[in-house]
Amino acid sequence: MFPMVTGFMNYGQQTIRAARYIGQSFMTTLSHVNRLPVTIQYPYEKLITSERFRGRIHFEFDKCIACEVCVRVCPIDLPVVDWELETNIRKKRLLNYSIDFGICIFCGNCVEYCPTNCLSMTEEYELSTYNRHELNYNQIALGRLPMSVIDDYTIRTISNSPQSLIKMGKPPLIKD
Repeated sequence: MFPMVTGFMNYGQQTIRAARYIGQSFMTTLSHVNRLPVTIQYPYEKLITSERFRGRIHFEFDKCIACEVCVRVCPIDLPVVDWELETNIRKKRLLNYSIDFGICIFCGNCVEYCPTNCLSMTEEYELSTYNRHELNYNQIALGRLPMSVIDDYTIRTISNSPQSLIKMGKPPLIKD
């Protein structure tokens, strides 16, 4: 008799606990009904990247002294620096500089340790191609100035900051 009564009591407690969990999840679902969608329409709307975003590397050929610090600090020895020694002035002359962005992990070590600041990270993140050999950038492609997302008049930029969301009439997203 007692095992049957305790079994009914356990069943009742489990039923009440399950109903409570279902009620809590339903309340969470209802609390999200009034929120605006977070999705952006990518080709037509783009988020403004953060200040320290690590995008494509920009290279200034004239500033480079071919010291190869970028190659030594790179965890995968990625930058290819070709130079020749000019014996009359005893200095290195840079011939070619290239980075393969298909292999690059965008760690930023090359930019951080460059003594002449000839490397910098841009906010450019659209590097996809159908052919991976197109991701091998030489000094000409690396020297191309990136187009800023803010300056592109064909798209609508959306900032991540709460102040700009309030100006646009959207409530800022608050993580629970």
